[in-house]
Amino acid sequence: MKHALKYFFYLFVPLAAFSQQKGVDFKTATVAIAFNVPDKQVEGRVKYIFDVADKPDTIYIDAHNMEFNDVKLNGKKAGWVKSAAQLKLFKGYKKGSNTVEFIYTAKPRQTLYFVKDGSYNQIWTQGQGKYTSHWLPSFDDVNEKVIFNISVAFEKGYTVLANGKLNKRLKGKNNTEVWHYGMEQPMSSYLVMLAIGKFEKRSETSASGTPLEFYLRKKDTAKFEPTYRYSRHIFNYLEQETGIKYPWGIYRQVPVLDFLYAGMENTTSTIFSQDFVVDSIGFNDRNYINVNAHELAHQWFGNLVTAQSSKHHWLQEGFATYYALLAEMELFGEDHFYYELYEMAERIQRASKTDTIPILNEKASSLSFYQKGAWALHVLREGVGHDVFKTAVKNYLEKYAFKNATTDDFLAEINKVSGYDTAAFKKRWLESGNFEVAEAIELLNKNRFMQLYFKLGELADKRFEEKKPIFMQVLESDQFLPVKEEVLFQTADIPFEEKAELVRYAMQHGNMRLRQAVARTVTTIPEGFEDEYETLLYDKSYITKEIALNVLYSRFPEKRTELLTIADGWIGFNDKNLRILWLTLAYKTDGYRESEKEDFYAELLHYASPAYESSVRQNALANLLYIGKPDPIVWENLINATLHHKWQFAKFGRETLRKLLKREGYRHYFETLLPGLPEAEKAKLNQLLNE
Repeated sequence: MKHALKYFFYLFVPLAAFSQQKGVDFKTATVAIAFNVPDKQVEGRVKYIFDVADKPDTIYIDAHNMEFNDVKLNGKKAGWVKSAAQLKLFKGYKKGSNTVEFIYTAKPRQTLYFVKDGSYNQIWTQGQGKYTSHWLPSFDDVNEKVIFNISVAFEKGYTVLANGKLNKRLKGKNNTEVWHYGMEQPMSSYLVMLAIGKFEKRSETSASGTPLEFYLRKKDTAKFEPTYRYSRHIFNYLEQETGIKYPWGIYRQVPVLDFLYAGMENTTSTIFSQDFVVDSIGFNDRNYINVNAHELAHQWFGNLVTAQSSKHHWLQEGFATYYALLAEMELFGEDHFYYELYEMAERIQRASKTDTIPILNEKASSLSFYQKGAWALHVLREGVGHDVFKTAVKNYLEKYAFKNATTDDFLAEINKVSGYDTAAFKKRWLESGNFEVAEAIELLNKNRFMQLYFKLGELADKRFEEKKPIFMQVLESDQFLPVKEEVLFQTADIPFEEKAELVRYAMQHGNMRLRQAVARTVTTIPEGFEDEYETLLYDKSYITKEIALNVLYSRFPEKRTELLTIADGWIGFNDKNLRILWLTLAYKTDGYRESEKEDFYAELLHYASPAYESSVRQNALANLLYIGKPDPIVWENLINATLHHKWQFAKFGRETLRKLLKREGYRHYFETLLPGLPEAEKAKLNQLLNE
């Protein structure tokens, strides 16, 4: 079983429709930016060079809720107006080459975020789709590709990252440094990025000579190797598999706090979630490999060649998802690849009862664009042959490099090198809301491991006595691990004494994941197995430790002090899952370190406060509510959560508050808090009270 983050931590945001300004082509942008951090304000000077072929009435630059001054066209005062969403130029341009320059200020409500990292700041962007225009006057239309050159002034001692190569780093005014970045090729505006924070850097070089830069916070430097494990290998593989040398000159990756999703493939510079920063133990449960490969694949599929509109979004997400799986096959083998495809197929099939919008539709779900899109590519690759597919993809990337493309453009490249019936494929896989289960099973059965896995699944309804010898044979074999996990999952409801031989074999001879399967499936621990089960507390897995501690604490009240002593000092993942669990159990356990109870509770309260990332806060709040102590500080932190920029955490806050307000007396408690709340929190609580 894999962590839920692996596939559902991405987001699909619609790309802008094809609406490029007719006769106007923006070529380059020169941008100088500074920040008023206390006011969360961006201050910038922008210069665009653009060509006009057919002189329009108005030229538009997308800019949400910005103020402008000193707007000049070709060195003279321009005719311009602004709306809530655009800067509109109506006088001063001519046919041929033009220059527009202006100064702007913005207080972005989204897309650019100011986050506290202890006593330091982090600033980062997430412009997916069409949102860069909330902090930088730019273009919501993905078909408008521009060469961006960005310089950023910021406090000395911070690292500033932007798209492209760092051309120079100069001393600025008032204890600042100015970082000058430059691109050499055009890109869509949604791929413009900034990331500013206290980071350390490690560097490598790819086989083809591309500089690779990896960043972490200074406090996380011991986690460089497990976090970025296989990164260079993945990079080299994707260059080889696409047949196209990485097109952007440099590639860097940086994690940030409270990022909205798993990662974002900004040109040259991927930003990803701090949750994927792991130590060597956390790597065993949750790692960056798939997200790493997915975001890197986008540098070709999405950044080099961009889908013309949302209807063709699978050309980005389906390709990135599929090539990430191909990279995992390179690392972990064919059995792993087919099992991942199988799990995708299971998800798609389950969703297909209600998720009926086809891939070639701008309203398709992220599951369709990502995973069904990946499956469509697998069908195509198997149908035309691997070498032919690779040739077609290479030709497609070369032909549409730094441009936009449609599904028919890609399929035309398949047609040029094969006799495959792409029309039937398109109808079956891209224009139908169905999932072709029979075709998927046929392709999965090409792998011997999957044949065995399916046969094992057929045993699910048979009596345990009949299949026990087969199960034992599978556990003793050298078969790929998921088959062995399936054996244990099929015994979940079998009495321990009947399956004891299988369980003990898995415990003694299985690897970490097989032992974790025991932890998940053996929740009633008989006499004589207790000591063996306790060894799970020492496995190199934060998930296994959490499961085992919960089970043992619940089943053996007399051993709670001993268990808490063993687990004291555990931290766990980025969300502090083990530390927060320990604090909760220690606080609730009668007679355990009574003089420290209030310290335990105070630490939980601290983790629930805005001083921490949302994942830590949510974990702490959930446990504090489980403890159930009537505490206005907990409730205030919960109200504060409803305004967080990370929508998942804000949703948790809203839904939890709604549940509490239905309990007797809680409406009165929250009403008494209203007068002392900040205005924004007061408004949100009033809204929930009046629902």
